[in-house]
Amino acid sequence: MHAVSSMNAQTSSSSSAAGGARPLAGRRAFVTGGAKGIGAAIVRRLAAAGADVVIADLDLGGAQALAGELTAAAPSARVTAIALDVSDLAAARHAVLDTGPHDILVNNAGVDQHAWFTQTTEADWRRLLGINLEGVLATTHAALPAMQARGQGRIVNIASEAGRLGSSGAAVYAAAKGGVIAFTRSIARENGRKGITANVVAPGPIDTPLLRQAVEQGGERLLGAMTGATLAGRLGTPDEVAAAVAFLVSDEAGYVTGEVLGVSGGMGCGA
Repeated sequence: MHAVSSMNAQTSSSSSAAGGARPLAGRRAFVTGGAKGIGAAIVRRLAAAGADVVIADLDLGGAQALAGELTAAAPSARVTAIALDVSDLAAARHAVLDTGPHDILVNNAGVDQHAWFTQTTEADWRRLLGINLEGVLATTHAALPAMQARGQGRIVNIASEAGRLGSSGAAVYAAAKGGVIAFTRSIARENGRKGITANVVAPGPIDTPLLRQAVEQGGERLLGAMTGATLAGRLGTPDEVAAAVAFLVSDEAGYVTGEVLGVSGGMGCGA
């Protein structure tokens, strides 16, 4: 089940697209895990570009708070907040269908768990695969028919460099994200001549509250290991990930499909 809260954006802000341009005006976007962190940055970017955005998140209060914030941005854009657990596959499908049709689908919801594989349980596997992979299948399965009928659509799935490189202490998470990459490329193949693109953004270490919590537990040594694994020598920002998503859903990216765009400071260089 999902509760709904809607409001209209009223005034533009400094986060509006440059020069007041609204390249996504008239388009409807569905963003999972959009209440905070990378997801919130994506929502802000799409709304500022003029898209009507559905924020789907388990944290309805956070999603509603973000929708309230966006009343100061993207004039005439409509922002809707719904509560959604993407691992509830029936609810995920219904959420997409009930709020659609959508021109843009961004699957950002995800969860990680740091433990050696032999320390994980079947319940851990089900949780990690349900949220990180199966939820992506459910929302995409629901969104694609309407996109195919209209002959247009943009799908962007947020994976991770762990899905390409593997990750010690996060084997199941890496497997799920690797599955997202393979699934997205397959969808791109199936829909390449139907006006639909499907791409992956693969972040590396991004400066979010969740990562900062991990650093607090692991100390500066963990932070050093994260930044040292990048060519840039620093953490990325949610806005940098959102910028990549904004490009991939734009008209300018109409000839880009089946690709994995790493936003990781070069962590995935050569992968």
